[in-house]
Amino acid sequence: MAPAAVELGEVFRAAGHELALVGGPVRDAFLGRASHDLDFATSATPDETQALLARWGDAHWDIGKEFGTIGARRFARSGSNGSDDVVVEVTTYRTDEYDPASRKPVVAFGDTLDGDLSRRDFTVNAMAVRLPDLTFVDPFDGLSDLARGVLRTPVAPERSFDDDPLRMMRAARFAAQLGFSVEPATRQAIVDMAGRISIVSAERVQAEITKLLLADRPRPGLEVLVDTGLADHVLPELPALRLEIDEHHRHKDVYQHSLTVLEQAMAQETGPDGPVPAPDLVLRLASLLHDVGKPATRRFEPGGGVSFHHHEVVGAKLVAKRLRALKYEKQVVKDVARLVELHLRFHGYGEGQWTDSAVRRYVTDAGPLLERLHRLTRADSTTRNRRKAQRLADSYTDLEQRIAALREQEEIDSIRPDLDGSQIMAILGIAPGPAVGQAYKHLLALRMEHGPLGEERAEQELRAWWADRRA
Repeated sequence: MAPAAVELGEVFRAAGHELALVGGPVRDAFLGRASHDLDFATSATPDETQALLARWGDAHWDIGKEFGTIGARRFARSGSNGSDDVVVEVTTYRTDEYDPASRKPVVAFGDTLDGDLSRRDFTVNAMAVRLPDLTFVDPFDGLSDLARGVLRTPVAPERSFDDDPLRMMRAARFAAQLGFSVEPATRQAIVDMAGRISIVSAERVQAEITKLLLADRPRPGLEVLVDTGLADHVLPELPALRLEIDEHHRHKDVYQHSLTVLEQAMAQETGPDGPVPAPDLVLRLASLLHDVGKPATRRFEPGGGVSFHHHEVVGAKLVAKRLRALKYEKQVVKDVARLVELHLRFHGYGEGQWTDSAVRRYVTDAGPLLERLHRLTRADSTTRNRRKAQRLADSYTDLEQRIAALREQEEIDSIRPDLDGSQIMAILGIAPGPAVGQAYKHLLALRMEHGPLGEERAEQELRAWWADRRA
């Protein structure tokens, strides 16, 4: 137990209030995990808590006061980089309930620790340690569930999920983060009440999806989302990938393929100093959703084949629409959709028939997403045919080697025409305007096609283009 936690308990007791460490820090202590969060529950009102924390800490904030939460920070000794600072959040005993017509929970303050714990999402998060005397409190047998690796609600699951439907999403998230299974009655309640998630704001749903995807093993959590029907309401493109497989097995299960691609992409994430540090949200979203255009583009061809023409283009639009609906940041939406759009580009490479110009376009089209595209493309090979898998891997290795060689020759990441805008205007004797941009694009296309031209040849090409244009 952090000494600061015990000290804080003494501060609250001296003022006549109860204080207990609750939720994740207690659970993680039993799991042998370090917890950087110190979350407390108290009998004190938010105003009383704020006054006590103002005296105890070096800084405090009341951004969550509407919900009964006050935060504070106590700075570490001088010379520390801040990682040893103690940060706490203290919340008045409470219950959360949703108005059927509202997307925001209604907060009601309670008066007992057991009552507060009864409104926690799962029993493994409904354990507490009273401070400062360090009394363990477990009114719903969360410790047994923790030992069994089971997620169960403290009260009847129907009541719990009715009070806060987001708890259903948290079941999926904890299945991913902790590797726990959902207890049968709790799972059935999610199946029966999945539609209730529609009253929760997109921002809160998105936060749970993000935490799930950034877990070490997101697959179990995604399976909970899909198998219970929750995904039908929050990420319907995912269960739609469970395409019906005909008796001839003319195409693979796209849903299972997508989960495997996600895992294979994660395996290629790098350390903190690498090009794609783990966990990478953009890569993981793109890997999971790269084939969402297939259901809309599936066609059964004469002779028994199955095609998905242009599913990458359709998929990019579907992904952008869904991520915007989930209120993801604009750059995340843009990057994920672009990766989905580009994920098939490599398959035109064949046995290395691309010209240097095509390789340059591949790099410039990917832009800053190139390293992620490398990983997505490699992960997208899930064939069990070892010879085919090796052939694809070798081809992509060849492409990467050609990219590296071209980089050395041309600084491919910053390709520019041989003449800039000022030079174009001086040579052609024109003022700023659309013609300058058109000339620039023409020279850039020549640069992409032929490599560096040099200023003398670039000027010749520019004058020839200008003469043709005027004619």
